[in-house]
Amino acid sequence: MLDRIKASLSSLAPAEQRVGKLVLADPRAFANLPVTELADRSHVSKPTVVRFCRSMGYDGLSDFKLKLAGSVSEGVPFIHRSVDADDKTSDIAVKVIDNTVAAFLKYRNDASSFALEHAAQALAATQKTNRRIEFYGVGNSGIVAQDAQHKFFRLGVNAIAYSDGHMQVMSASMLRPGDCAVIISNSGRTRDLMDACDIAKKQGATTIVITASGSPLASAGHIHLTADHPEGYDKYSPMVSRLLHLLIIDILATTVALRIGEELQPTLRDMKNNLRSKRYT
Repeated sequence: MLDRIKASLSSLAPAEQRVGKLVLADPRAFANLPVTELADRSHVSKPTVVRFCRSMGYDGLSDFKLKLAGSVSEGVPFIHRSVDADDKTSDIAVKVIDNTVAAFLKYRNDASSFALEHAAQALAATQKTNRRIEFYGVGNSGIVAQDAQHKFFRLGVNAIAYSDGHMQVMSASMLRPGDCAVIISNSGRTRDLMDACDIAKKQGATTIVITASGSPLASAGHIHLTADHPEGYDKYSPMVSRLLHLLIIDILATTVALRIGEELQPTLRDMKNNLRSKRYT
């Protein structure tokens, strides 16, 4: 979170830069001080403090301070440890688990609740009007797209997943306003996914991209759900990224399910009852 603020300082307005410098100078104090004190110390107005938080992708000062407090708390292992060829199996297990836990905790503190809320609203609106939600991904991200289809299909959503570039382009060409396209990519640089996103956007569909910050895909969609992690997409087997993407899908599916409400319960009960014959007693 602090690295993101540092990298974004030069692009902010001068007044917001002063707020950002105050955060970097003493993040713990910033997380605990009232807005009046923060404004006085930054020599800005109280609305400017809130505006800075929103410029950084957070839903106001309270959301920003909550995530800031978590990111600077002690004992959170935000360190990615690469596996080595001479590692023992026990060492590999510890590193893989630690990397996953660290990525999840980091996402918990860094995630933009504003972007998640915006995405959930778009998906819930699509479900309510019985429009289409399509999930696009290739390779490893194609598996995540299929999992997303399964999650939303159970909610009674008209959902489908495509991992073939030609099918993505053809299907995106048939999207219309009110539909949603969710594009999932670790690198954010896959040409087929960029093409599908651009086409879906031109057709009037709402495009939600789940990918790394600073990638071409990150700025191509209407809503960007950041999935940053230290795992190199060109060097490592994408383990952490896959789990992080699945986590984001789970958050969205759970939020949409709660928005659908009680009307979903009879369908889920019927589904569970009908599946009983598929299992051994």
